[in-house]
Amino acid sequence: MIVIGTDAHKGSHALAAVNEATGRVVGQRQIDADDTGHLAAVRWAQTLDRERVWALEDCRHVSQRLEAALLAAGERVIRVPPHRTGGSRRSEREPGKSDQIDALAVARVVIADGIEKFAEAVLDEQTLELRALSDHREQLVNERTRVQNRLRWQLVILCPEFEARLRSGSLSTRRGIRRVTERLEELTGTRAQIARQQLAHIRQLNQQIDQLQAELHQRIHAQRPWLLEEQGCAALTAAILIGHTGGTSRYRNDSAFAMQTGTAPIKCGSGKTNYYRLNRGGDRQLNRAPHTIALTRARLDPHTKAFLERKRAEGKTKAGAMRALKRHLARRFYQLLAIPPLTDQPTTLSVGAPAIMSCV
Repeated sequence: MIVIGTDAHKGSHALAAVNEATGRVVGQRQIDADDTGHLAAVRWAQTLDRERVWALEDCRHVSQRLEAALLAAGERVIRVPPHRTGGSRRSEREPGKSDQIDALAVARVVIADGIEKFAEAVLDEQTLELRALSDHREQLVNERTRVQNRLRWQLVILCPEFEARLRSGSLSTRRGIRRVTERLEELTGTRAQIARQQLAHIRQLNQQIDQLQAELHQRIHAQRPWLLEEQGCAALTAAILIGHTGGTSRYRNDSAFAMQTGTAPIKCGSGKTNYYRLNRGGDRQLNRAPHTIALTRARLDPHTKAFLERKRAEGKTKAGAMRALKRHLARRFYQLLAIPPLTDQPTTLSVGAPAIMSCV
């Protein structure tokens, strides 16, 4: 068995194959980041060992095309979070170009931690589309925030009293945009013209963001409506769960899923003192989903409030009780994500359960 570490870039990929048993480097290669290069990489790997696994540093758009090509060729691929390779990179550091060193570091961290500790990639077109839509919406939201900030600075110069009365987030609402539009119509000059153009851009972004959110809701409702029935799990949160996991077949059990979501508390302490701390590992984008759900349920769900009070009575801190809640939510959503999508099965599934009692 060999592990092929990959350092992905926009124009090329560095590959380093390491024997899992001995840790010996059995081959290194640089390929172009195109279809021809991907085919050459597979043929090169076939000459090294019949049993192999590709370890790709999970760099979203940079590694996505290579991952899809390897999966289409029937290769086994695992995703390595970038923060996991920091220590290995430092230990492998040598003078010169770092691409091959980085690829070797990815392979060595997989061998050191164990292949089973990393989530396997799957080729799921529906999941990829949901993640693409979710990522695109997030980028538009970030762009809208930048334009809103620039507009508010223009308003500080043009009419500071009016800008001071604008609430945070008002430029994302129709009422707030209407107020600013009416105020800018009273002003003249270059800055007012720029502000009106920025406002038009914000209005366009708002429309695109709303359309993407509606499309995400429609797709998730058609594929996994039981996720939307969970309190605190709206379309955007469900899209993160689906898009960043691709189902639960990649994980050995709910504990492995909890580690990937960063909701498995880390045991620490000394002597007779034992306690748990926050897990800062895993997929931090995926970690947003259980965090959002936990906050919503802690505010609205009576079962969750009772659960948190019970944990506080056991001696846990407020943060410790919340960590316990997130771990239970990871178990719950691991079970829900294990259900095949409706489009892949002939019958309609119905998942009915109290929001938190099923996992407490």
